[in-house]
Amino acid sequence: MKTAVNSSFALRREAAAFAAGLALLAVGMAFQSQIAESPLPWLRSVVFGAAYLAVGWNVLAAAFRGVVHGRVFDENFLMTVATCGAFAIGQPAEAVGVMLFFKIGEIMQGLTVARSRRSIRALLELRPDTARIRRDGKLREVRPEEVAIGAEILVRPGERVPLDGIVLNGSGFVDTSALTGEPVPRRVRPGQEVLAGFISTDGSIEIRVSRVAGESSAAQIARLVEEASHAKSRTARFITRFARIYTPVVVAAAAVIAFLPPLAIPGALLGTWAYRALTMLVISCPCALVVSIPLGYFGGVGGASRRGILVKGATYLDVLARVKTVVFDKTGTLTRGTFRVTSVQPRNGMTAGDLLRYAALAEAHSNHPIAASIRAAFAGSPDGTSSNDYREIAGQGVVARVEDRSVMAGNDRLLHENGIAHDTCSIDGTAVHLVVDGTYAGYLEIGDEARAGAAEAVSALHGLGVTRTVLLTGDDTTVARRTAAQLGIDEYHGDLTPSQKLTRLQGIMKEREHLGSTAFVGDGINDAPVLARADVGIAMGASGADAAVETADVVLMSDSLLKVPEAISRGRRTRAIVMQNIVFALGVKGLFLGLGAIGIATMWEAVIADMGVALLAIANAARAFR
Repeated sequence: MKTAVNSSFALRREAAAFAAGLALLAVGMAFQSQIAESPLPWLRSVVFGAAYLAVGWNVLAAAFRGVVHGRVFDENFLMTVATCGAFAIGQPAEAVGVMLFFKIGEIMQGLTVARSRRSIRALLELRPDTARIRRDGKLREVRPEEVAIGAEILVRPGERVPLDGIVLNGSGFVDTSALTGEPVPRRVRPGQEVLAGFISTDGSIEIRVSRVAGESSAAQIARLVEEASHAKSRTARFITRFARIYTPVVVAAAAVIAFLPPLAIPGALLGTWAYRALTMLVISCPCALVVSIPLGYFGGVGGASRRGILVKGATYLDVLARVKTVVFDKTGTLTRGTFRVTSVQPRNGMTAGDLLRYAALAEAHSNHPIAASIRAAFAGSPDGTSSNDYREIAGQGVVARVEDRSVMAGNDRLLHENGIAHDTCSIDGTAVHLVVDGTYAGYLEIGDEARAGAAEAVSALHGLGVTRTVLLTGDDTTVARRTAAQLGIDEYHGDLTPSQKLTRLQGIMKEREHLGSTAFVGDGINDAPVLARADVGIAMGASGADAAVETADVVLMSDSLLKVPEAISRGRRTRAIVMQNIVFALGVKGLFLGLGAIGIATMWEAVIADMGVALLAIANAARAFR
């Protein structure tokens, strides 16, 4: 059942062949007795043979190709052996009937798979075919691939943004649902980023392109979903291996059923037992498993991507389904990472203005959000020319020469590591301490705001049965404690360097490996090693660093932490659908194999059961996409 009806021409051809076969079968069965009593009894074989070839020629061809290429024991081979055997024992009507039902299942499966693939393709067609670029004061329409970084493009109301960029002029609302899954339009203004695939709903906006077409968010989504749809889960790989073993075993069992009883049991007829063996071959087709299970995972990946959750392979849906521990980064993940200086506390004769100036100049070359907040608080807008010998110390702070003076700016650990005497070891919040020429000069208090929905996301995780939530951060332990208490996180660890974060995560995974898998949620460059090490790494794609997004196994296209429990829930739902199909298909097949072996089930009943199982399993798998 691997033929997919992807075009109207193929569908018409299959329908015509089915109609011809059905008509010939009806004629043969209606006039079967008259033909048998006529001078030309061989006409019966001609009529049923023509009906058989009309509906089964592609199955016969596929079986032949499989044998030539070493793929002997597939569903086409089983159908061919069973139906040719039915002809051999004088049951041509049943042979044609088996092929007709098989054809119905084949057509319906093809339609289901094609519909799912069309849905995925529609999801991936996020970028328009043209971009309206401004050149020499005129607007020209070109292909997005021809637009370079820095070019200016215009997007009018109702149009889709063709490339990632920064808004230069204009404002309005954009529909982001295709990328982020968020139904509420987002307002954009000059200076804000827009992504390929957004739709301008009510205004014209001019955009300066920041990424070429191949690196745009839409292109990344297309690439990730395409790669993910081809990556098999552990369950899917197991079923493929299972089918390779299961089918030859069934063929061998059918051969035993066909030939052993007539040899061993007095009065047993070869025709009777051969019919039972052929019935077993019909019901044994593993098509319900080998088609519906990949389709279930394909639907799970596609359904998640429609909600702005990019899962980089079906195997990660399985891992998500087993998550019992979720570990969070803090800055930029649980909090917005939009810091601001809330207090300036000078010491040892330093003035507040000088303290802020030294801090801003020392942090002039840093990309850290806290450094940006210090520079923003300093009215002088430091350009870095007054500082040199800049050096970052991982997990502690920075050291630089500012106005020919030695300045250190960082956390409490930096002071202890350098033996700086100070009287402010426990500050309830984030603090940047300043040391000027070896003397403690005071500190700046920095505030950070929790991300909207963070507490609800943690609560939802606990509601899903996640038994442990953990916060790992490079911020002070007091800040970690306060954030954990505010958001309902079970455990926290502060003052961690990137390497210590990784070590701590490994310890958590070792402690919890017998309870389920561990997920890590982060967004920064320094989170990349931890994202790679976790059982499943989840990156905040909208605001996350490229390194984190590339390393992660799951990418959230919005900054909503509520997508984390949704991703886990979707993983569990997909796996539940897959397991339902496995249990249902094997259960029904096992029942009918037994009934066929003892002669209760006929070949007609076997093929109806087989097609019914396959179609129900496919319909169930399609639920994963919704």
